[in-house]
Amino acid sequence: MNRLPHARRVGRSPVRRAATAEEISDAVLRLASSESSYLNGATLPVDGGCTAFQPRPPVPDTDEGRTMNAHAAPPRNGELGFWVAGLADKRPSFPRFTGQDSVDVAIVGGGYTGLWAAYFAKKLEPSLSVAVFEAEQVGYGASGRNGGWLSAMPPGNRATFARAGGGLEASRALQQEFVAGVDAVLDILQTEGIDADQHKGGALVAAHTRAGLGRLVARRDADLKYGLTDDEVRMLDRDEFRSQINISTVHGGLFYKHCARFHPAKLVYGLADTLTSMGVRIYEGSRVDSVADKTLTLSDGRVTAARTFICTEGYSGKLLGSRTLIPVNSSMIVTKPLPEEAWQEIGWDGPQCLNDSAHTFIYAQRTSDGRIAMGGRGVPYRFGSGTGGAGATAQSTIDLISRKLSTFFPGIPFEVDHAWSGVLGVTRDWNGGVRWDPASGIGSSTGYAGHGVTSAYVGGRTLVELAFERETERTTLPWVGYRARKWEPEPIRWLGVHAMYRLFGIADQWEERRDSSKTSLLARFGSRLAGLHE
Repeated sequence: MNRLPHARRVGRSPVRRAATAEEISDAVLRLASSESSYLNGATLPVDGGCTAFQPRPPVPDTDEGRTMNAHAAPPRNGELGFWVAGLADKRPSFPRFTGQDSVDVAIVGGGYTGLWAAYFAKKLEPSLSVAVFEAEQVGYGASGRNGGWLSAMPPGNRATFARAGGGLEASRALQQEFVAGVDAVLDILQTEGIDADQHKGGALVAAHTRAGLGRLVARRDADLKYGLTDDEVRMLDRDEFRSQINISTVHGGLFYKHCARFHPAKLVYGLADTLTSMGVRIYEGSRVDSVADKTLTLSDGRVTAARTFICTEGYSGKLLGSRTLIPVNSSMIVTKPLPEEAWQEIGWDGPQCLNDSAHTFIYAQRTSDGRIAMGGRGVPYRFGSGTGGAGATAQSTIDLISRKLSTFFPGIPFEVDHAWSGVLGVTRDWNGGVRWDPASGIGSSTGYAGHGVTSAYVGGRTLVELAFERETERTTLPWVGYRARKWEPEPIRWLGVHAMYRLFGIADQWEERRDSSKTSLLARFGSRLAGLHE
């Protein structure tokens, strides 16, 4: 066989490089997944774009050809997501730190946790010097890219927290703190005059299969065990559910009272503006490379601090250790505004948040300007704990979430306006924790596993109380001081995370096709493997 030398093959590739192991393995996983179910006898090239750049026949200038071109128009992709991109002209800007300084409280990370920690530090003692150091821009990570849910869900397994110390009552106290946290955040936003399109309308969880409905029955039983009341989590039959959102395939569902919809970027920018008025110094483009001996080392400066809070969630590997928690990917799409007749058919006329009982679940909201924003996992994890930059999202993931949306509301013509991805911080057992070490003067609040909005409020506030030795109902909660075991090294970590999500995907297909009334054994295994079973 006459083969070109490696260098010449790479040189002919439009991307001018060879494929990485991760890119090839992602292609293999796609062919092994449900996404390939429509392929028959097809070949998926991994040649760096050579095939894609071969001349192709033009699309015919016919009605069919013009329709194909219309459907092929891509949405905006990445750019830190719809929420941030839509406020580009209103984004607050902060200087880059250079030189040397000394502060009472240094906070690493300009997301919700860091901003809430700064807020409560200044509320506790207005004379404190507080500075926030953000590597990119305020709200760059999950705080600016999330689904816009302020919910009462704790960051982890309540049964695990009960076993960690304090028993059932301690875990119930954790749940109640998160219930109270929803209204507490809303009250602060009202007091501080922050308009983040917030509206408390609850959350609906749809069951599309009999097995999924069974899981919701068990989930409600657990909710009641850990302190929610009958009024706070209600079981809905099919007709009751469809009277709120008209999902034709739904078997029933749950309604959670304590959940509010909001605009993520408006919240993070509103908090940043409030902190500025309180005297907090915020620095952007100021990456902290290390924290030791009460000194923060940056590329262009050094800061000494009596107390340092690390609030970097999915970007924590460099400061907390690459195996302490990993960045798990989550992707979103948002539609263009829907016409009123579409909303009438969908029946979603309120601010309820929406997700479902599938193992590969979605989360969604109706935005204040009449769109549907929906998220799901897509490619769950990048090899070597990659964080994905500005959030460009693969077309296969956009298609996957779009198909889910169309399955919920068949016959409604949706057009995706923007797609993006972000990362959330996940520990080995999916349980978050707040930690404070008085000796080093370093604390952290991380591992929210997708339930980060209320967690950031509770975690940031708790960090301040621990660091300043204030005993409150929060400082004794079972997630304080909690530590999960470390993640496995690569490539075991990558294989494990992808295998878990693959098991969940197969389980969803199995339950749907067989109309099963019981959860798949594969899903039960995957759930226990990850520590999700409660």
